[in-house]
Amino acid sequence: MIAAVARAQLLAGDLLRVEWETDDQGVTSANPILPPIKEIFIGGAASLIVFAALWKYALPAMKKAMHDRSDRIQSEIDGASEAKTDADTQAGEIRTALGDIDAERQRLFAEAEAQAEAILADGRIRLDAEVAELHERAEADVSSAAGRSSDALRADIGRAASASIDRVVTGALDDAAQQELIEAFIQRVGASTGATS
Repeated sequence: MIAAVARAQLLAGDLLRVEWETDDQGVTSANPILPPIKEIFIGGAASLIVFAALWKYALPAMKKAMHDRSDRIQSEIDGASEAKTDADTQAGEIRTALGDIDAERQRLFAEAEAQAEAILADGRIRLDAEVAELHERAEADVSSAAGRSSDALRADIGRAASASIDRVVTGALDDAAQQELIEAFIQRVGASTGATS
């Protein structure tokens, strides 16, 4: 064990001792693994200064950036939660309105059926009145046509009778009988004219 401690002391002495060697590329340290102790102290102090500056200035800025990022993410989550709540509320309103639409549709259908029935009843009443009026007109037309046709029939019968009487009289009477009838007619007309005058 004493030999191991002695060896460690010798090795530490070799490490702490700075021997500069030069080669064809320039000056190199005595130890190929570790740099010289001065450089370790100077580099360590510079690293501590840099780490202290980072700790004092950069770490709060990084903490603030991370905190702001967390707040932004939380606000986005809250906004998404509110949007979901609003969407659920609107969906409920739409479902309620859809139920109201069905009720309104049923009410409108009932009103339309009632109006259609009223229009049909009114149309039937008007059609019945028009049919009755047309029947009255038809009966009046039939009676006036019957009157006209009976008058025309009488006139036709009178003309036919007068023509047939003329033929019968002309065919049955000879000239002397006709002359006698004419003279009798003239005397009767003359007697009635003289009597009236």
